[in-house]
Amino acid sequence: MAQNQSSAPDTSRRSERSRRAIYDAALALVAEVGYPKTTIEGIASRAGVGKQTIYRWWSSKADVLLEAFLDLSNQAAEAAGQAPGSIPGTGDLAADLKSVLRATVDELRDPAFEAPSRALAAEGVVNEELGRRVVSQLLEPQLQLYVDRLRAAQKTGEVRPDIDPRIALELFVSPLAQRWLQYTGPITHAYTDTLVDYALHGLAPR
Repeated sequence: MAQNQSSAPDTSRRSERSRRAIYDAALALVAEVGYPKTTIEGIASRAGVGKQTIYRWWSSKADVLLEAFLDLSNQAAEAAGQAPGSIPGTGDLAADLKSVLRATVDELRDPAFEAPSRALAAEGVVNEELGRRVVSQLLEPQLQLYVDRLRAAQKTGEVRPDIDPRIALELFVSPLAQRWLQYTGPITHAYTDTLVDYALHGLAPR
């Protein structure tokens, strides 16, 4: 019995190390060779694990990549001092939005995120099934956080009650996404701060 108890933590640590290696391998491969050429076999070889280890946890390379991206985003949020899957609610809407958008800029400019993310975004344009999964599993949950924060601001009177939060969030999220995807301009903290200022000026109660 004592032997089983002592071996359990080691098994857990080995599994976590393998999972982390698989995440890293999947993100590196899709950045290097693109989504179509990324395979479960290639991920397994790069991660130093058996192919069956991956299939035990995920059913497809898309599942691996989407989970790896979610993990990467969570790490970025923690590095920025934010709880993963949340937008600060300090009572100052402008400050809260600027904080999360600055963290987003840092993530988008991080080579570890940018290269694989661009590869996945490009494939999502021509691969409708993958594109829909990226939107539903990665993008929409993040957008919902903005919806929730704007609705909270409506209750405190910081935003007009007739505003549709789902449309309003696009005033600062969509321009950033366009700049990043199409290289139409630099993405900086100053830029996203300005987006928030411009957006909230139009949303403020009249």
